[in-house]
Amino acid sequence: MSDTQQRIADLVKSNDILLFMKGNASFPMCGFSGRAIQVLKACGVDTKNIKTVNVLDDAEIRQGIKEFSNWPTIPQLYVKGEFVGGSDIMMEMYESGELQTVLGTTAE
Repeated sequence: MSDTQQRIADLVKSNDILLFMKGNASFPMCGFSGRAIQVLKACGVDTKNIKTVNVLDDAEIRQGIKEFSNWPTIPQLYVKGEFVGGSDIMMEMYESGELQTVLGTTAE
């Protein structure tokens, strides 16, 4: 496993809610990342409880996360070590109530 893959694996294992995104929870740098944060907020997640990784700060992480998850786009959400999906998947899961179940929250 490469150093980058190990760094990603360590982040995934050590954070209950982890979002690889462009920007951060306070200042998303693309519409999809912004939507991912809004969906998590709508699920009742406090942004202080979301660990975000700004892929724009690290080209190795930006490419490495796509290989790690075998998912081509960013953002990418991990909950308790499991890959959930990108913003479209998050939105579908939110609308069905499945995301709230995965997160252990209830919608506001």
